Amino acid sequence: MNLVQDLALILVLAGIATVIFKWLRQPVILGYIVAGFLAGEGTDILPTVEDVTDVEIWAKIGVIFLLFGLGLEFSFKKLLGVGKNALIAAAVIIPAMILLGFIAGQLLGWSPADSFMTGCMICMSSTIIIIKALSDLGLRQRKFTQIILGVLIFEDLAGVVMMVLMSSFSEVSGAQTGVLLSILKLAFYLVLWLVCGIFFIPAILKKFRGMMSDETMLIVSVGLCFGMVSFAIKVGFSAEFGAFVMGSVLAETVEAERIEKLMSPLKDLFGAIFFISVGMMIRPEVLSTYWVPIVVISFTVVVGQMIFGTIGTLLSGEKLEDAVQGGFCLVQVGEFAFIVASAGTESGLCSAFLYPVVVAVSVITIFVTPFMMKLAPSAFAVIQKKIPEKWLHTLDNRTSNEKSDETKSVWKSLLFSLTEILGVYGVVSTAIVVIASGYLFPALMEIENSALGICIRVLFLIVIVLLLSPLLRAIMVKKNHSKEYKFLMAEGRWSLFAVMALTISRFVVSAAFLYFTVHSAFPSLNPIVPLLISFGLCYLFVKARAVKYYSILIERRFFHNLNMREYEKQKEIEKKNIFKNTSLSKSLSIHDLHLSEFVVEANAPCIGKTLIELNYRNVYNIQIVSIIRGKKRINIPEGREMLFPEDRLLVLGTDSDIKKLTDEFADRTEGFLENNPVSLEQIVIKEGSSLVGETILDSGIKVKAKCLVVGLEKHGVSLISPSIKTKFEVGDILWVVGEKEGIDMIKQDNIKEEAFDEKK
Repeated sequence: MNLVQDLALILVLAGIATVIFKWLRQPVILGYIVAGFLAGEGTDILPTVEDVTDVEIWAKIGVIFLLFGLGLEFSFKKLLGVGKNALIAAAVIIPAMILLGFIAGQLLGWSPADSFMTGCMICMSSTIIIIKALSDLGLRQRKFTQIILGVLIFEDLAGVVMMVLMSSFSEVSGAQTGVLLSILKLAFYLVLWLVCGIFFIPAILKKFRGMMSDETMLIVSVGLCFGMVSFAIKVGFSAEFGAFVMGSVLAETVEAERIEKLMSPLKDLFGAIFFISVGMMIRPEVLSTYWVPIVVISFTVVVGQMIFGTIGTLLSGEKLEDAVQGGFCLVQVGEFAFIVASAGTESGLCSAFLYPVVVAVSVITIFVTPFMMKLAPSAFAVIQKKIPEKWLHTLDNRTSNEKSDETKSVWKSLLFSLTEILGVYGVVSTAIVVIASGYLFPALMEIENSALGICIRVLFLIVIVLLLSPLLRAIMVKKNHSKEYKFLMAEGRWSLFAVMALTISRFVVSAAFLYFTVHSAFPSLNPIVPLLISFGLCYLFVKARAVKYYSILIERRFFHNLNMREYEKQKEIEKKNIFKNTSLSKSLSIHDLHLSEFVVEANAPCIGKTLIELNYRNVYNIQIVSIIRGKKRINIPEGREMLFPEDRLLVLGTDSDIKKLTDEFADRTEGFLENNPVSLEQIVIKEGSSLVGETILDSGIKVKAKCLVVGLEKHGVSLISPSIKTKFEVGDILWVVGEKEGIDMIKQDNIKEEAFDEKK
């Protein structure tokens, strides 16, 4: 009964604290921590928990569900989608904050292990807190938020990696070797689980979709989660890592949103228990003893994130104003730090006092976050006055149109593709070979070495070889007929030699897989025999049409499963006839132009007026590029188009201009609509183009291609909304908004052909 009483106590306190903190407009996580503090042994104000051990078990389950939910929201495709800008910012912020935390710990006289763990804890900001603060302050539509949210994704991933590597860092001897092996082991199992999971699980869930009620889906999801948790523990990883991986696999399925919705109550309940357990770890005597380190580390977090967050965001390509705003958003220690601190304390990697210290630092920094975000504009104004105007202009007008050497670019593309191929197919092939040579064939060796035993081993060897054949063929053959291969083969002797060396190396790697397989089945054979068999089988795999067919089939199946969620979304979008665009995050980097969505409210002043009457282009310097009205969609609307209540508008402009426009529509929706057919593209006018010498008006870009020229870079000078009488020249860079078909028409330089055909 103690468990029931303890749960009743902490949940009642959590409910009361949550209501109070919502009334105070503070994050509910703070409410949970306060509730845990009151229910813990450190206070006598209220009845306390009797059996802390039981609560800790529930808290561990809460961590599993939190990581599973994070995986559902994460998706490795989403990681690739945030782009290199977020990666650049994260690559600056994470190492810098780890180093800063380490220095702070050393100055406080802590051990190197405690100092390093302090840096690991303070390098991760809070996704929940930042999203809430951005929404409360009306900043979700600002362009810099996309970079910040991308940085948070990389920080969460870094936290997962830290938990996996903790056991290696805690080893006294051979730490470096242990860490390296753990990294390789992590990469191997991560690729293996993701590839196998995406290959099988989405197809299985789709096949039995009709039988999956909400109850069944919840049970299956939780079962898959705990199944992967158990498997991860058996191979030497943490339970949290297993939950995260399974969440990432399920994130690629058609049922991802449904699973996330069903798991939300469980995640919220057990997550609340976890944060309450965090609060229970706080002791007043610890806080009084370590108040100086708490203040020092809190100051380190705020100042460090302000500086390095701003530098990282600036290096990612953002304007200085947005970089400052982004840096001031990150000034808190996130909830992931609690998980890392808990894992570090349990493994003995850090001292026990560090947990409550980090929790206290988190509470302080979370509390000051909204105030720091409001302070960002004032800080930018001060910085703007201090730095030379020339520097400011250079920072805000950076461009990335530098041309790289074509051969290097082709080599980079080819090597990246080959690494990806070898990584995916090689990991799966390694898993098959390890299972066969480490478990299957040793077990078969126990059978008497008779004709029957040999036949059984030959039979299983044939099965393993057939399983490996499409995988090894992909390693040997894929990209051999690509444009990159053909280009490099014609570049010269050095490139030809390098390409041939790559081809031979891939052939040798594939033969090595087969050699180990054959040798493990028949270790008594002369080594030359399995070697010849291996090379012969590799040659057969390359030439056999059946192997090629199954190799292509497997690849198509994998990518179909990987993109199944997008396929289903596309079908729904086509049925509903709403916006579809995957390129809304694209922007004019040099002028902060980006796309935002607005909803016209019932009493908005713009209702009943045409676009000509409103004249937003001249008044606010913005463009309305799409209007959605019920099931009707109007792209690149004409001036006589009138606005009505509940119209949804896709507007192109800068942050400052869009902010001025807000009152015209009275309400801004949060975030961006996904899958919209209107996109923003950059087009370079090359020599021989039919656009050379034409004005914007006569070019047919708006009339024939249904696109707008919203920006123009000419002779190093950048123009927004250029005059329709502007003539195009060779080397001009156009920023064009329109549908894919129209943009493709401009890229293919067939606008004039369309006009000529219509005249005939």
